[in-house]
Amino acid sequence: MGFAEFERKKDEKIDGMIYNMSPSPGYKHGIINSNIHAIIKQGLKNSMCLLFMENLDFKYHPDINDDYLCPDIMLICDRRHLKGGAYSGVPKFIAETLSPSTAKRDKSEKKDIYEKAGVEEYWIISPQGKSVEIYYLQDGKYIMEQNYILEEDKEDEHYNAETIIRLRAFPHIMMELRDIFEKVD
Repeated sequence: MGFAEFERKKDEKIDGMIYNMSPSPGYKHGIINSNIHAIIKQGLKNSMCLLFMENLDFKYHPDINDDYLCPDIMLICDRRHLKGGAYSGVPKFIAETLSPSTAKRDKSEKKDIYEKAGVEEYWIISPQGKSVEIYYLQDGKYIMEQNYILEEDKEDEHYNAETIIRLRAFPHIMMELRDIFEKVD
C-alpha cells in the first residue's frame, strides 16, 4: 500500500475492535457535514471553542484504553485535552451523518458512547431520508428532543423547511432545517 492510500484510510476503535471507515461515504454525506460545519463555524467567531469535521479522533476512555471515534462534526471548548490528532475531553456537540456502512453503529454503539462520555448534544442526520434526530443529555441519558424529516413543498401541510434549529449550548447559532440539506438532491 502506497503512502497516499494509507493517508486516505480512516478507522475507529470501539472496545478494542477496529472498524474500517473506508471507502469514504457518498458525496451527500460530505455536503451535509460541510453545510453544518460552515454555519456553526461562523457562529463561533470570537469564541475559544473549536469545530472539527471528520479530522479529529475522540478518545472517549483516555485513562482506560486507546479506543477512539472520528465524529463527522465535533465542537470542543476545552483545548487542554487536545493532543496531536486526538481530543480526550468532553465535546459540547457531536453530529454524525449516516451512511449505509455506519448507520447502525451511529444510532446504537456510538450514541451510547457519546451519552456515557457526557456529550451534551448529539445529532444523527440521514441524507437518504433528509432527517435530523436531536438528542440532549438529561440526567446522564439522551432524550430525543426533536426529530425532523424535511418537507420542502410549501403546499404540503407538513412544510417545515424554514424551521429554526439552534445549538443548545450556543443558542445564537441557528440554522433552518433546509440549510442542513442545501444542495443535496
